[in-house]
Amino acid sequence: MISLETDRLLLRPLHGSDANRIEELASKYDVAKTTLNIPHPYPPGSAKNFIQRVNISQENGELVIFAIIEKSSQHLIGLINIKINATHKRGELGYWIGASYWGQGYCTEAARELLRYCFKELDLNKVLANAFKNNPGSWRVMEKIGLIYEGTLKQHVYRFDQFYDLMMYGLIKDEYE
Repeated sequence: MISLETDRLLLRPLHGSDANRIEELASKYDVAKTTLNIPHPYPPGSAKNFIQRVNISQENGELVIFAIIEKSSQHLIGLINIKINATHKRGELGYWIGASYWGQGYCTEAARELLRYCFKELDLNKVLANAFKNNPGSWRVMEKIGLIYEGTLKQHVYRFDQFYDLMMYGLIKDEYE
């Protein structure tokens, strides 16, 4: 598995040794409430199983996932991935950043590099992403990297005992180039 690099970040494969840091960051409610899949409370020890599952998905060509490492501190600050649908040559972008790293442009920087990788290296035709309507930080990342708003899915997901609208964004390869 390859690594990618930006000015401030290293995007590298997940290691088993990342489990404790993932649990530390993902266990915060402020992080979990911005995602569809991070449980809250975060079950102790479950990050090891998570890493094993995503590594199997990577080996099967269904997913590419990276630990986002802040170069200056060498700390893992979040995760970013692309879920691949090979049949349709598209990928769904997903990411989260530890709350103490919000507002510093790290997610945009990582997402911009992964978008480049998707079109230039994976030869995908489309990259899409979605975010809760009440999470403008996430959908603004999508806008900053050039994804285009495609619509809102009303009350599309159920999480923490309520329904949420999803903002849908996408970009096709021709629009990227």
